[in-house]
Amino acid sequence: MADPIRWARYRWQRLISTEGGEGSSNSSNKCYQSSKTIGKHRIVIPCLGHFKEEYEKVSKLYMNNKIRTTKYTLLTFLPRNLFEQFHRVANLYFLFLVVLNWVPLVEAFQKEITMLPLIAVLTIIAVKDGLEDYSKYKMDKQINNLLTKVYSRKEKKYIDECWKNVNVGDFIRLSRNEIIPADMVLLYSSDLDGICYIETAGLDGETNLKQRQVVRGYSEQVSEIDPEKFSSRIECESPNNDLSRFRGFVEHSNKDRVGLSKENLLLRGCTVRNTEAVVGIVVYAGHETKAMLNNSGPHYKRSKLERKVNTDILWCVLLLILMCLTGAIGHGIWLSRYSEIPFFNIPEPDGKSIPPTLAGFNMFWTMIILLQVLIPISLYVSIEIVKLGQIYLIQNDIDFYHEKTDSTIQCRALNIAEDLGQIQYIFSDKTGTLTENKMVFRRCSIAGQEYCHEENAKRLESYQEMDSEDEDSVDRQCGSSTHMSKWRGHNCRAVNEPLNRKSLNQLSGSYPALGREDGAGDVPHSGHVAFSSPIETDVVPDAQLLEKFSQISFHSYQQSEEASSKLSLETTYITDFFLALAICNTVVVSGPNRPRQKMRVSSLGRMPIKSLEDIRQMFQRWSVRRLSSSPLPSAKESSSESPNTFVSKLSIFRMKLASPALDGAAQRAAEPHNTDSPENSQVPQELAVVDVAAGCERNSAASSMELSPLPKLCYEAESPDEAALVHAARAYKCILQSRSPDQVTVDFAGLGSLTFQLLHILPFDSVRKRMSVVIRHPVSNKVVVYTKGADSVMMDLLRTASEVGTNNSEMEQKKIKERTQKHLDDYARRGLRTLCIAKKVMSDAEYAEWLNHHFLAETSIDNREELLLESAIRLETELTLLGATGIEDRLQEGVPDTIQALRKAGIKIWMLTGDKRETAVNIAYACKLLEPDDRIFTLKSQSRDACALVMSKILEDIQKNTSAKKNPSQKLGNVSASPSTQAPAFSAGLVIDGRTLEHVLHDSLQNIFLELTEKCRAVVCCRATPLQKSVLVRLVRNKLKAMTLAVGDGANDVSMIQVADTGVGILGQEGMQAVMASDFAISQFRHLRKLLLVHGHWCYTRLTNMVLYFFYKNVAYVNLLFWYQFFCGFSGTSMTDYWILILFNLLFTSVPPIIYGVFDKDVSAEILMQLPQLYMMSQKSV
Repeated sequence: MADPIRWARYRWQRLISTEGGEGSSNSSNKCYQSSKTIGKHRIVIPCLGHFKEEYEKVSKLYMNNKIRTTKYTLLTFLPRNLFEQFHRVANLYFLFLVVLNWVPLVEAFQKEITMLPLIAVLTIIAVKDGLEDYSKYKMDKQINNLLTKVYSRKEKKYIDECWKNVNVGDFIRLSRNEIIPADMVLLYSSDLDGICYIETAGLDGETNLKQRQVVRGYSEQVSEIDPEKFSSRIECESPNNDLSRFRGFVEHSNKDRVGLSKENLLLRGCTVRNTEAVVGIVVYAGHETKAMLNNSGPHYKRSKLERKVNTDILWCVLLLILMCLTGAIGHGIWLSRYSEIPFFNIPEPDGKSIPPTLAGFNMFWTMIILLQVLIPISLYVSIEIVKLGQIYLIQNDIDFYHEKTDSTIQCRALNIAEDLGQIQYIFSDKTGTLTENKMVFRRCSIAGQEYCHEENAKRLESYQEMDSEDEDSVDRQCGSSTHMSKWRGHNCRAVNEPLNRKSLNQLSGSYPALGREDGAGDVPHSGHVAFSSPIETDVVPDAQLLEKFSQISFHSYQQSEEASSKLSLETTYITDFFLALAICNTVVVSGPNRPRQKMRVSSLGRMPIKSLEDIRQMFQRWSVRRLSSSPLPSAKESSSESPNTFVSKLSIFRMKLASPALDGAAQRAAEPHNTDSPENSQVPQELAVVDVAAGCERNSAASSMELSPLPKLCYEAESPDEAALVHAARAYKCILQSRSPDQVTVDFAGLGSLTFQLLHILPFDSVRKRMSVVIRHPVSNKVVVYTKGADSVMMDLLRTASEVGTNNSEMEQKKIKERTQKHLDDYARRGLRTLCIAKKVMSDAEYAEWLNHHFLAETSIDNREELLLESAIRLETELTLLGATGIEDRLQEGVPDTIQALRKAGIKIWMLTGDKRETAVNIAYACKLLEPDDRIFTLKSQSRDACALVMSKILEDIQKNTSAKKNPSQKLGNVSASPSTQAPAFSAGLVIDGRTLEHVLHDSLQNIFLELTEKCRAVVCCRATPLQKSVLVRLVRNKLKAMTLAVGDGANDVSMIQVADTGVGILGQEGMQAVMASDFAISQFRHLRKLLLVHGHWCYTRLTNMVLYFFYKNVAYVNLLFWYQFFCGFSGTSMTDYWILILFNLLFTSVPPIIYGVFDKDVSAEILMQLPQLYMMSQKSV
């Protein structure tokens, strides 16, 4: 009884502590929405030491780790299941008939016979529900009894304990390949960098490893944390279902606070990988974990046909009432025609007979019992069976199988298959949905100079994707020119040969099963690493850029330090550009059969030593890297201070300060070293100093490139753009070697290995549209910010002309910005994805001031996201533009043909993307969404009034052109008729950007916008945010009453997929969020053609014909019974046996409609694919 009592106490506390008491008790997710828990925090303390008394009070409010996903128990199964089944109006109707038949005055036939259909239907559904619930019970029991290591305060050690006995505040120790039992804050990791690698496949389906890091302040400990000595308390937000957010802080005994984020949280259901041991403290357990709060059960949507069937049944009820009224009136008239009491009218026990009026009233209810067949009791059950059969046939269609990904279609929603046959609007993402999401580095612009990478373009034109056993031939394809053959030979051997071995390992199972002790499978292989196909990883360097790159050496940086010539500026820009490509990301680095280790000191044996000067510089660089977290104190200070004081000063600028109180000390420690004012430190000169100290290799970079093969490293990226940029930098021998929470190591050709202290990572978000990393350079000891992002926002963040300094630099920066913008526009017209790369150098004083504000944002619980956003925006200003990149994302196979077929089927297609307008339009032309003869209207305005005016003008223009085309005597110059059979002669396309969408979606402009889109054959929305995508879908669905389908492949498409009538997820390379939120999941966009035109048509026509047949056979049989009443005095007598009457729907006529609904094909699949116009038959039926 302890658990129910604790649960009841907990629910009561939640009800009295939550304002408003919103949400019903059967919807647990609503109780935990962040909007309802603002200001409500959770305090987590261990049940150890001096916390025992406080723990007893606090722990009563929290749930333990026992879960129960079942709906029933042995005691509640029967009443609750019957209660749920009688929510259906049809079941209530037949229950009413059963009760009515037990009334003697209106009894039509034997009481037990009337009960059979209802009992049969209720029993079948109850058995099904019981079996489903029993399987959940067995799974719950298995999960609750899993063992994990929990610290016991009695035995003073970790002991095996069942998951169900874990509580909030317990310390848990996990080993490699173990599943995390509850949400816990990471306090210790055996990894030297304080990193824990987890696999979230059990949570979101993604197999890429993700990094989690130990709470700041605990990662420096050498030995495992002792729970008995843990004297801190954790304050965090109340339980919620947001997987991407965790807010809280750790408060130490000295009142210092350290902020907590999602990077410190290990979620229940994830698996520990590549880490020997981790220790954490539980903050959420059981049903309060984020995984359980997101477990909302299977998708359930009501299809349009189901809503129509409910309406038809109501009409049948009205028809039944009309027939019964006719029978009642007829019976009364029949009896009133007899002047005497008829012989067949049995009198009452007192000898009196029932008057005709009362007899007619009783006959009304008798007729309802007799004609009950009109309402098909088995219709709903038959529909469920037919839908299951249709889903089975769809999932087993061999045409949906994709060999490269070894995947087929997934039907996650079982009850809306017929909606696939009525789609009128398709809203599609671009990247990963229409395109392959294989980002290939094509072009770049550095310091205003474009590098076309023509050799790489030739390779891509002739490139053919190969299986793992054929990848050896890639070496021959890569060497497309004699000048690059030696370079490509080393690159291909370094990249492709390991892929062969990894692919073989994948076939044998690269990831170990649970409980496996050996670590052979812990290294991620190519088969499990996204964005790692050869077409993405192999980049042929540009000959011109490679020649300039090879000149980066010690002497070149000496010259650039002394003079700010154009050549030296270009050299430093190239260096910073490739460093930004290698550093500004979240890529995880691993290598085959190589133990992970901290790379704080670069290898001394790699560098050739030729003179005493080289030796001196080598030791200088080595010492600076070790102590790069702070400037060196003067000799006088270091001799007078104690070792502890010296160490504390050195650690002032570690990854993040534990307290802003150290800011003053940070500035004082920086003063002896910061001799130059920020105004006098120019970006090119500073970079030259950095590279001079780092470049200790006297030999030429070109020779070192040819002699040393690329290291065998595996990059695991969260996005394909990051992977493409890292591999591009790798091709130029700027190799990302290792990454830890506090440092990044890059092997730069000609300069050796550089280790950068990683101070902060400001991740990409849809508001800022950029990402930044804050690092401390290992030589100059300056704080440098590298930023990459969309040019639409980056160009506004660059240093203005008055802030640059000298006239030469001012003019050079202005020219670089203008030339780079031209290159960006050219890349967009070519359909390439563009990114701008920039940097910023900060003084220690500026950094300390910014860090003070950032620390307050990190340690706040309420409004943390807003404060962190303000902090990032404050940092990302006055940037220096380094260059831009152009990345190609090729169309998927069969996309143009699919779009043309869908448009012939009468479906309007909108493309919603976050890319630039030029890129989006280029892809729209390539995939035949826009035709060359289309008239393209661009909707771009800065105000709402201007937007309304532009839309009105576009509408007038379209109407004028349309009416002119209808008149044969008038001609329009270069506009030809649309190839679509149903479209008007004049076809238009609409292009709109994200800023204008904000005005268009206002209530006052929605109607005119929808009127405009209805007259356009295609709509392209660029720079659209995820929220704008979902609002657009909802607007079309609600305002136009149209059936909508949304298709996407990434987390930014989830809201759009959930809002649409039918959501389709693409099994792409950006994880499984879209798939898990969708109703159907396919591996290629071209599969949408058969899914809609064939299976959608079949499912709809089969089900509608089956429903019509049900009503037809019931009405036919009831008419026979009703017609017979005219010949038997409306006495409620049946002309057939009662058994035939009762079992007519349930047994005798149930199987043929089901077989028809599952297997019938009115038109063959071949004809439906060849003639998409046939889809309109089902599209406009209901």
